[in-house]
Amino acid sequence: MVEEFSFDNTDERRKHRQNGTGWVEVIVGSMFSGKSEELIRRLNRAAIARQKVQVFKPIIDARYSVEEIASHAGRKHLSTPVATAAELNGNVDPETQVVGIDEGQFFDAGLVDVVTELANAGKRVIIAGLDQDYTGKPFEPMPQLLCVAEYITKIHAICVKCGSTANFTQRTVESDARVEVGASDKYEARCRKCFVPHSDAPTVV
Repeated sequence: MVEEFSFDNTDERRKHRQNGTGWVEVIVGSMFSGKSEELIRRLNRAAIARQKVQVFKPIIDARYSVEEIASHAGRKHLSTPVATAAELNGNVDPETQVVGIDEGQFFDAGLVDVVTELANAGKRVIIAGLDQDYTGKPFEPMPQLLCVAEYITKIHAICVKCGSTANFTQRTVESDARVEVGASDKYEARCRKCFVPHSDAPTVV
């Protein structure tokens, strides 16, 4: 696991704040790795520090809640559902200091420019999302966000087949759609050895 950059009591954080400089943090991994859990943890810490926080999610993700981001473990945080990156940008309050974005892979390519604009305006932007789709290919726009981010956290799940470190998301239902919203009813976390590309084995028992 690549550990996150520690923002607590560091010269780096103080320099950012003193200079009024924004930055981008990206949290990536497979499904069931704890990405949303980590995003919520950072957002809660920002709120405890009395920073103004706004959180956004793609409107298509209503698995657990319509107006909350939620982890598979059950932790939740209020959020605003939006359809596009432009809509997200239009809903950010000028006074907001921290912008949280969950399921970044479900947004359009314009998210990269929006995130860059927000960071340039002095905001801390934290995005969580899948870095790979169900075929094991990079899941845009997350790869582009990794390129513009100051801080990257790669986290992993546990392979349901063998218990090893899981870096892939295995789809277990018949579907050729790249975006297929679901949870354990449609996906499993797999290691490299146990992952079977969907094109070779569409349905995995």
